[in-house]
Amino acid sequence: MAEVNPFESLQEQLSDAAAYVDVEPGMLDRLQSPERVLETTLSVEMDDGSIETFEAYRSQFNGDRGPYKGGIRYHPQVSRAEVKALSGWMVYKCAAVNIPYGGGKGGIKLDPRQYSDAEIERITRAFATELRPLIGVDKDIPAPDVNTGQREMNWIKDTYETLEDTTEPGVVTGKAPESGGSAGRVEATGRSVMLVVREAFEYFDRDITDATVAVQGYGNAGSVAANLISDLGADVVAVSDSSGAIHDPDGLDTQAVKEFKRETGSVTGYDGATEELSNQELLTMDVDVLVPAALENAIDADLATDVRADIIAEAANGPLTPDADEVLADRNVHVIPDILANAGGVTVSYFEWVQNRQRFSWTEQRVNEELERLITAAFDDLTETYEARDVPNFRTAMYVVAMNRVLSAADEAGVFP
Repeated sequence: MAEVNPFESLQEQLSDAAAYVDVEPGMLDRLQSPERVLETTLSVEMDDGSIETFEAYRSQFNGDRGPYKGGIRYHPQVSRAEVKALSGWMVYKCAAVNIPYGGGKGGIKLDPRQYSDAEIERITRAFATELRPLIGVDKDIPAPDVNTGQREMNWIKDTYETLEDTTEPGVVTGKAPESGGSAGRVEATGRSVMLVVREAFEYFDRDITDATVAVQGYGNAGSVAANLISDLGADVVAVSDSSGAIHDPDGLDTQAVKEFKRETGSVTGYDGATEELSNQELLTMDVDVLVPAALENAIDADLATDVRADIIAEAANGPLTPDADEVLADRNVHVIPDILANAGGVTVSYFEWVQNRQRFSWTEQRVNEELERLITAAFDDLTETYEARDVPNFRTAMYVVAMNRVLSAADEAGVFP
């Protein structure tokens, strides 16, 4: 598979949407470029006393609609281009579900499996120290992403509060509930994937209880989506992680697979499956719904010609290249874009931020009801625009909705001299 620059993919997606939006070329350039990018080198002492350095980034893409918002990931593939793209996707994700945020993203280039918990804490606190001038409850609010979670957010919060000599739980989201986190946050991304799949089946007047589903990537988002879609009556017939894929045509016990992965570290070897497959074989299975829930660029144009799913719900950020989008649109495969499908995470992060500012906690039922309200409203905005504007696919329709919202905010604010 040829290497695809994710930032160039974002810019191409925005250019495609701009053809259906009244936007001047100069403003389009502004919407396609980050406002600032922090690139820093962290020097951290290891357990053996040696010093190791790490590349780290934070991109603040666009703040027209509110504070920058977006996760921090720890992964060997983290790069400047990747965080720029991810921060841009966050702008349009927040606008798609109509929450008052801009977009940000950050990351450290490392494989966290190679470091002890104590080393990860020191690395995280070193990064939080570098982020300190940029972040804040009204400026930029980080959150978890790939290979980060409540633990890392708690460390960032503590570092910021210690250095600022303050109490500010809303400086990050995705925290543990005891540290100001929200009920429903852990399941939020997978829940929004389930909601858009449910809405898509209603839109196409199909019965989801007859559906077969394959999930690529069985981390938090993928496993939660699998469980919740299974609860709707669909059969999750295949799931995968970096170790490979497992398949059972009669449907897998999604919760049992999750427990097996928790105990063993991978889905392969699960004795409830009838066979093991490669990740590529899973992506091209003849299923009704495919959920790519791993990293970006999982499906390129070549692979897209072999995809046999009817609906793709993007639980990951940028799992399809723009060229793959074109192939799938020509083949009448409907892609529910990442900026809607996985927007549950940032939406409940917004709820967490609101609760932190109010110093008041919502019940999980309220969180889930509010999430469903925003996701289903956004899906309705998508389908209305898809039908009214004669756009080529769902992704372009959602970007048209989101871009118009960002443009409106920018126009109302004007241009500061």
